Amino acid sequence: MWRPPQRIKWHPDPGSWPSAEAAARSLLYSPIRVGGTGLSSRTWVPAMVPWRASAKGHVTDANIEWYDRFARGRPGAIVVEATGIREVPSGPLLRIGDDRFIAGLARLTDAVRRASGGETRLFIQLIDFLAIRRRPEPEKFFRRHLRIGDRHRAALDARDWPEDAVRERLARLPQAELAQVLDARELEALRMGYRERVTDTDLAHIRALPRTLPDLFSAAARRAREAGFDGVELHYAHAYTMASFLSARNDRADGYGGPRVNRVRLPIEVYRRVREAVGADYTVGCRYLAEECIEDGMGVEDAAWFGVEFARAGMDFLSLSRGGKFEDARQPAVGASAYPYTGPSGYECMPQYVSDERGPFGRNVEPAARIRAAVRAAGFSTPVVVSGGIHGFDQAEALLREGKADLVGFARQSLADPDWFRKVKLGRGSEVRVCRYTNYCEALDQKHAQVTCELWDREAIEEPGVGKTADGKRRMLPPAWPGNALPRDK
Repeated sequence: MWRPPQRIKWHPDPGSWPSAEAAARSLLYSPIRVGGTGLSSRTWVPAMVPWRASAKGHVTDANIEWYDRFARGRPGAIVVEATGIREVPSGPLLRIGDDRFIAGLARLTDAVRRASGGETRLFIQLIDFLAIRRRPEPEKFFRRHLRIGDRHRAALDARDWPEDAVRERLARLPQAELAQVLDARELEALRMGYRERVTDTDLAHIRALPRTLPDLFSAAARRAREAGFDGVELHYAHAYTMASFLSARNDRADGYGGPRVNRVRLPIEVYRRVREAVGADYTVGCRYLAEECIEDGMGVEDAAWFGVEFARAGMDFLSLSRGGKFEDARQPAVGASAYPYTGPSGYECMPQYVSDERGPFGRNVEPAARIRAAVRAAGFSTPVVVSGGIHGFDQAEALLREGKADLVGFARQSLADPDWFRKVKLGRGSEVRVCRYTNYCEALDQKHAQVTCELWDREAIEEPGVGKTADGKRRMLPPAWPGNALPRDK
C-alpha cells in the first residue's frame, strides 16, 4: 500500500467520554428524520464488505451473525455492504440482481430488528461495477490475450509475419521497447490487468450503460424494499461504475460525459427510476466522493455542485467519502487484481496511523462541510453523513454542533467495537475498544478474506462455540459485551 512521504505515527485520542446524562442531552444521540425513516440517533455504520456471503452471492448464516452483532450496539443506522445489482459472478459478495436473493436478505433485516430491539434502521448499498481481470503472466498475455493489429506489425517491421511469430517477438521484447510498441491501454492490461472503463464506448455494453443501469438499480431497490430494508444507498463512490460517470475524467461524447451537467445526468436518471420503483415514502440516498484525490480528478467544487443537484432531485441523504480509485492503484502481483485502495487516493479513503502532518483522523470533514454548506445555501435540508477516522464522542459531537454534518459515520471504529454506540450512551465509554487505525482489516479486505479486527480476533478463541474463519486462526465475531444484557434504555 502507498505510504505518505512523511511518516508520522499518530495515536487515536477519543477524548473524554460523557456520562449517560450528558449523552442523552447530546446532538449525537438526538433523533433525526432521513427521508421516510426516523433514526433514534445520528450514529451511522457505513457499508463495509466482510466477505461472508456465499460464492453465489446469497446471504449466509455468517452474514446474519455479523449484522446481528453490529445491531446489538444499536447505532441509529447500519448500511449493509456493497451488494451487486447484476447477474454476474462476484465471489462472496452479496447480490440482489434477482428475486431469488430476496428471502435471504429478508432473514438479514429480521435479524437486525430483533438484535437491536427495533431501534436500528437498516439500509443496503447497491453497487454496479465493470469487468476487471487479474494481472496476467506476460507469456499468456502475449500468446493469448493481446489482439495483434497492423500497428504492432508496423512497429516490429513484421507486416508479412504469421501472427504466432509476431506474438513470439513481442513476448521477447525488453520492457523499454514494449512501451514503443504497445499503446497505453495494452501496457496497462499487461502491467495491471485489463479493466473496463465507462469511456470504452467502442464496446456495445459500455455504450448502453445509460439505458441499462436505471432499470438494474430500480429493480434492485424494489427487491430491497420487499426484503424489509428501510432504504437504499446508491453507491456512487470510489472506483465503480456510477462514480466513474461523475468523474472529471469521464469524457464520453454521448451526453453523459464532459461538463459536469452531463456527468451527473446518469446518476440523476438512476435515482429517478429508483424513486419510481419504491415510492415517495421510501428512503433513497447515495454515497459519493467529496474528492477523487487523483490527478485531473473531481474536486470538492464539483462535489458541492453535485450535492446540490442530488438534493434538488430529492435524494434523502448524502453520505460522503473520498478517494479509492483504480487510476493510482499499486501494481498487483501476477495473478492478482488491482485494488483501488493501495495508492494515494486509496490512502485518502482509509488513512492509517502512520500518516502525514494532517494525520489520519477526519481528513474528509472539511470537504464534507463545504458540500453541506453548499446544499444549505441552495435551500435544501438534505442530511449529510460524514465519516473517516472518527472514533471519539467529543469529535463526533463537535462536528454536529459546528454544522459540519448531520450524521456521523463510524466504519473502522464500529468494526473495532460494535458496542461503541451503546457503551457511550450508557456512560460507559471508558470500556470502548478504540480503533488503532493500523488497517489490519483493510489488508484482509484486499485479499477478499473474511474481515476481522486485530483487537479482538484472537481473544478467547478456544472458548466453546466460538466461530472461526476459514483458516481457523481468527474468531469471526467480536466477543459479547455484558452490557448488552442490561435492561433496554427507557
